[in-house]
Amino acid sequence: MANITTHQLAELIIGIARAQQAIVEGMESLKAGYKTTHFAPALDNTARTRVTNRPLTLQEFPARVLMQCMGRAGPNVEQVARDLEALLAGHSPTAAAAAPATPTAPGGDALSLDMT
Repeated sequence: MANITTHQLAELIIGIARAQQAIVEGMESLKAGYKTTHFAPALDNTARTRVTNRPLTLQEFPARVLMQCMGRAGPNVEQVARDLEALLAGHSPTAAAAAPATPTAPGGDALSLDMT
């Protein structure tokens, strides 16, 4: 069996999220308002972005990647890999995102999957 790197796993998670986004976009084209009325609240609940008093877990990670895919800029593979590495090592991705070496988006926000 081949060994998979964290970067390859991040690319795979982003690819799956983009496929899920295509399904959501297809539903939106069939029924206007589906994304904001039905899908976004369910995804927000799954990603647990409203729960700020506990760290991100691997169970919520794919939903947060999908949320980034649905944004304007989309996910950054390197940041997803760093966040995934932090999760797998048992550290909080928010601490990794606050590191000085973290690149910033044009708006000045750290590119992190932590949406709290």
